[in-house]
Amino acid sequence: MCARRLGLARPTVSVCAAVAVALSASLLATPTSERAAHRAADNQSSASDPPYLQVDGRFLAADGEPFFWLADTAWAMLGKLSEDETTEYLDVRAEQGFNVVQTVAMFPQAGAESPGDTVDAAAENDEFWDRVEFAIDAAAARDMYLAIHPVWGDKQTGSAITESSARGYGEFLGERFGARDNVTWTLGGDHPADGEEQLWTELAEGLDATGGTQIKTYHPRGDQSSATWFAAADWLDFNMIQGGHCLRYDVRADLVESTYGADPAKPFLDGEPIYEEHPYCWEPEQGFSTALDVRRDAYWSVLGGAAGHTYGHHAVWQFNDGGDGELGARGSWTEALEFPAAGQMRHLRELMESLPFTRGEPDQSVLGSEPGSGAERVVANVASDGSYLLVYSPAGEGFSVDTSVVTGKPKAYWFNPRTGEFDTTKVTKTYSPPTRDEDWLLLVEDTA
Repeated sequence: MCARRLGLARPTVSVCAAVAVALSASLLATPTSERAAHRAADNQSSASDPPYLQVDGRFLAADGEPFFWLADTAWAMLGKLSEDETTEYLDVRAEQGFNVVQTVAMFPQAGAESPGDTVDAAAENDEFWDRVEFAIDAAAARDMYLAIHPVWGDKQTGSAITESSARGYGEFLGERFGARDNVTWTLGGDHPADGEEQLWTELAEGLDATGGTQIKTYHPRGDQSSATWFAAADWLDFNMIQGGHCLRYDVRADLVESTYGADPAKPFLDGEPIYEEHPYCWEPEQGFSTALDVRRDAYWSVLGGAAGHTYGHHAVWQFNDGGDGELGARGSWTEALEFPAAGQMRHLRELMESLPFTRGEPDQSVLGSEPGSGAERVVANVASDGSYLLVYSPAGEGFSVDTSVVTGKPKAYWFNPRTGEFDTTKVTKTYSPPTRDEDWLLLVEDTA
């Protein structure tokens, strides 16, 4: 869209991504979050913070502009990295196009230092929270957000945090960090909420008790969705799924579809898809996940209606030093920062930001051929106003599609998820991607 408005043939999306965000800002309605509307006047952010994130229908917005969540997984960062290492890490991820970092305060894995054995003890550890403040500031300086787990739910509920201590811990965090606009909160932590719904509700209400209005979600275990427990919860602003680290393609497809269809409608994203260089199902003898595995999860999810996506590398989330890490991790985190899929995620963000992506809706009905299944499942997404159509072929399989859903004068492009480059192609009813056994995305958009 923006390339044509600039009078250019459509190049790589990076040329026009920034322009597209500005052009599409006027298309967003004013966010309707009640908490956003009643934000406490004295809870102001640092002057250097990026804009406060809000919910707008099925998507997120910052200062009224569409916000595409592109996160990296850095669970152990707050409890393991020095200030110099934190800035090194953030510098690389910011340059690669990530705008969110998902991390944890009380994290019991990978040698991360915890601020305390219980949330009450943690609240007394000023030195640790000063380090958290440093990370928030460093992220803000790079126009990035921190999505913080207050506590990692797995193996810590009932001990480190209980139903009786959760509200007080939330109030402490709200008082300390509630003024920071580049902070969001993620409850749970690789953990089902079965029987613990009230604990997490207490924590969420504690975070809001001091006037904080930062958006919140819940991070479940693999193959699960926050909508299972909290779909209608007032405190849950957007849903999160965990696609997990096995190649359970059909399970993941059902998870995306059911969470998109949850009532009431809220934004959702995959907060823990398959990590790059992760042993399949934690069994190294099965092999390790590839960049293609990572891209497939990302494009399936986003075309399935997600408001963004989260990337992860198995050596990076735990900041492995190069020896044998946890759960089969290998290699050093500094080298792992440059693995191919990390650099390829920016192409997805820039593609979506070059379109009025808040109009996009998953729509398999436009496919005239069978979508296939497993690793070859073709997915489609159509703008509600007919301005564009996207079709993702994860294995280079051909397909037929009804391009008449695009209004005006359609023009078609092949988009390469590995490079972010476009090649024009003829608008037809059937398409064969340029190469087999590689993923491709078809973009058909209105040139009028």
